[in-house]
Amino acid sequence: MSGSYMAYPKIREDIIIGPPYLTKYEKAKIIGIRSLQLTHNAPPLIKTELINSTDPVDIARYEVENGILPVSVIRYTPSGLKQVIPIKLLLKGNI
Repeated sequence: MSGSYMAYPKIREDIIIGPPYLTKYEKAKIIGIRSLQLTHNAPPLIKTELINSTDPVDIARYEVENGILPVSVIRYTPSGLKQVIPIKLLLKGNI
């Protein structure tokens, strides 16, 4: 595999690929995947009473927007550069 690789930046300033926030496309994809997991009986990471809903999309949205979900976004460039960024870092100051 060619190209360089930078994993898990510690601060927002270390994000070199893409914007330093979670884009609406990344957010939609993560919420969609997580809500599909929830419909297939994956346990929610929050108490459903907290949001007064049992809808998988509402639960997934809450988990993503509050940084509860332990997920990372992988961003690529055409030159082969790749960066793995935890969503908690992308959410700081972006809610």
